[in-house]
Amino acid sequence: MSGCQGISARDLAEQVARRSYGKLVAFLAARTRDVAAAEDALSEAFAAALTDWPQNGCPHHPEAWLMTVARRKFLDASRATRRETASDEIEEISTAAASVATEEIPDRRLGLMFACAHPAIDAAIRAPLMLQAILGLDAARIASAFLISPATMSQRLVRAKTKIREAGIPLEIPERSQLRPRLDAVLDAIYAAFSEGWSDAAGTDVARRDLAEEAIYLGRVITDLLPEEPEGLGLLALMLHAEARRPARRSAEGDYIPLAKQDIRLWNAEMIAEAETLLKRASAMNLMGRYQLEAAIQSAHAARAQIGSSDWAAIIALYDALISISNSPVAAVNRALAIAELRGPHKALEDLDRVGADSRLAEYQPYWAARADILARTGAIDESRHCYAVAIGLERDPSVRRFLEQRRDSIDADSHA
Repeated sequence: MSGCQGISARDLAEQVARRSYGKLVAFLAARTRDVAAAEDALSEAFAAALTDWPQNGCPHHPEAWLMTVARRKFLDASRATRRETASDEIEEISTAAASVATEEIPDRRLGLMFACAHPAIDAAIRAPLMLQAILGLDAARIASAFLISPATMSQRLVRAKTKIREAGIPLEIPERSQLRPRLDAVLDAIYAAFSEGWSDAAGTDVARRDLAEEAIYLGRVITDLLPEEPEGLGLLALMLHAEARRPARRSAEGDYIPLAKQDIRLWNAEMIAEAETLLKRASAMNLMGRYQLEAAIQSAHAARAQIGSSDWAAIIALYDALISISNSPVAAVNRALAIAELRGPHKALEDLDRVGADSRLAEYQPYWAARADILARTGAIDESRHCYAVAIGLERDPSVRRFLEQRRDSIDADSHA
């Protein structure tokens, strides 16, 4: 043991939880696949640390201290409940954990993430399950970000962990032949979590802000453990590009500011530079995918900080490539907005008319807002007002709703000028 060297025991425990929670859970659960039991044991170990460390001093290697205590709690609970865990597996965990060198706890987080993304796990729970198993977020905090009740989220998480144990889903990186679809599921879950956090543009909702930060953290885990997977690099680049613009998305008064009107001086240049480096690494591998293309589109927008304008032709070409591999109606809507900038609103409206037949857009607010804007630019004021009304009705964010109302009111003012 040693002194805490200027940091409180609680602060040290929080730092270790942020850095190593998933690593410790993954190690404990690797053999038994009992994620819930591993989480319970680690929770008890952290509780013990908050009692022990202030009295006896912080350990030189807090992760190893926590592993020792969690291993003991895990084994005690397993024996007490007489789980159907093979005794040799329990002893293997005991022996392996006891022999772990202080700085050499094997990093099995990625295996745990792939277990969370297994096809047997319901797709809707994969992202929340990763956030809890890897980051230790509680069900109530995750539920708030995903807009469902804490009780429902807790039940779904429990079922998913039970499925991992009962189905014997291995906590390991799949064979290369199975890696791609499983990796795609992991990346999609991380991006879904980021998107939930990104929807709180001002960062005033703590749960959502943390969700965006933790998704970026998971993206870093992927790129650290699978550095030769270009889509992992592309996803991290995409999230960093988006997060870099967060300070410019709201005014000091909390009003929504669209991308075209943002003050580029508020963009985080360091994040943008990191994103560009990641994207270059990915592109050198010559295996293009969705996240690389989406990151490249954000890169093209970020170039406005250097050249003073957006390269709409390049952005349209990137959207064409993205649509060809994803058939995404969202990408098609964004492409139409880019078309409006380069070729005018009438051509853009033709494109929107085609994509508007997709039923997935019926309740997609940005589609209606884009249609309203483009219609106004063609002079179709009544139709534009109708589309703005639909967009306003679909929008949950008060600041974005105010922005849409102002845009609707401005076309009335212009038409009477």
